[in-house]
Amino acid sequence: MFGIGMPELLLILALALIVIGPKKLPDLARALGRGLAEFRKATDELKSTLNEESRTEDKPESLRSAAPPVTAATPPVIDTRAGIEEQTPAPGEAPRQAPKDTFHGG
Repeated sequence: MFGIGMPELLLILALALIVIGPKKLPDLARALGRGLAEFRKATDELKSTLNEESRTEDKPESLRSAAPPVTAATPPVIDTRAGIEEQTPAPGEAPRQAPKDTFHGG
């Protein structure tokens, strides 16, 4: 408890009784208790939020969302000559080419 022993605690309570007075001391203790309870509730909510976020980050990308992300990419172009499906490149991206079948003899 913050390194405060029984003699120190009694001294603090005696000073509070003298400074605040016996009539207002119970009200002050109640207010302090409510403040601590609200603080504890807020920290518990923060902990649960952080734990939930860390569980979400631990999941693989495929489990985070069932539907694939929506992008502005154009649909794939099918090259019927080679039977290979190619993706149209995004603006500024180099076009991908399908590997060519070559005969090296042998």
